[in-house]
Amino acid sequence: MLKKISSSVLLLSLVYGCATVPVTGRKQLNLVSSSEINQMAAQQYSEVIKTGPLSTNQQQTELIKKVGVKIQKAVEQYMGQKGLSDQLAGFAWEFNLIQDDKTVNAWCMPGGKVAFYTAILPICKDEEGIAVVMGHEVAHAIANHGRERMSQGLIAEFGLSTIGAAMGQNPTATQQIFQQAIGMGANIGMLKFSRSHESEADHMGLIFMAMAGYDPSSAPKFWERMATLSGGQQPPEFLSTHPSHETRIKDLEGWIPEAMQYYKK
Repeated sequence: MLKKISSSVLLLSLVYGCATVPVTGRKQLNLVSSSEINQMAAQQYSEVIKTGPLSTNQQQTELIKKVGVKIQKAVEQYMGQKGLSDQLAGFAWEFNLIQDDKTVNAWCMPGGKVAFYTAILPICKDEEGIAVVMGHEVAHAIANHGRERMSQGLIAEFGLSTIGAAMGQNPTATQQIFQQAIGMGANIGMLKFSRSHESEADHMGLIFMAMAGYDPSSAPKFWERMATLSGGQQPPEFLSTHPSHETRIKDLEGWIPEAMQYYKK
């Protein structure tokens, strides 16, 4: 069965084309245009921001925006150096802080739409901690993880032969797949896939934060604090959408020498 599925994925990649993830060079399936998913993301982001509430703490809000812009510029520099600036077409960067002292979270939608929740700031601890999270979340958008997950979801839901028609005739289902693709839903069948993306975003984020002038060695320290917060209550790795804290920290430490080549104090 695994061989059959792998052959199908290979055939789809050959028929519809595949994209290449910056930094890691991994090939990924691409059945959705960036303009389509960026438009959906912008609409969804607007609704989230309207609901908010946005933080009224001016100092914290300005810090989120400051770090966001520095990571944005680092990404633009990296993509420019690699001749990949065209992949940022349609990005309309936004960085906002949502007042929520219970939700330890941050995310970046396709197109550069970033949201931090105030509950994650004590774990970030300082500007470098924010850069760790910002680099990681922005990396998801640069790697087009949402587009890749949506492509996989469309195949699973509609099948290869009816994808085009289904997207036009069943917008509700398409929207649901989009929400799952950007992490607003849970799908146990995609957990391994999601862990792979989390690890890739860790790797890319380390490069971006280093180019933005933040010490990449602060990344493992952030995840050590996160591990302490969880108190060992993290679910087993095979049931988690994220790598275990131990796996994550070990991987980050392994990528630090590479990231230090980009580090600009």
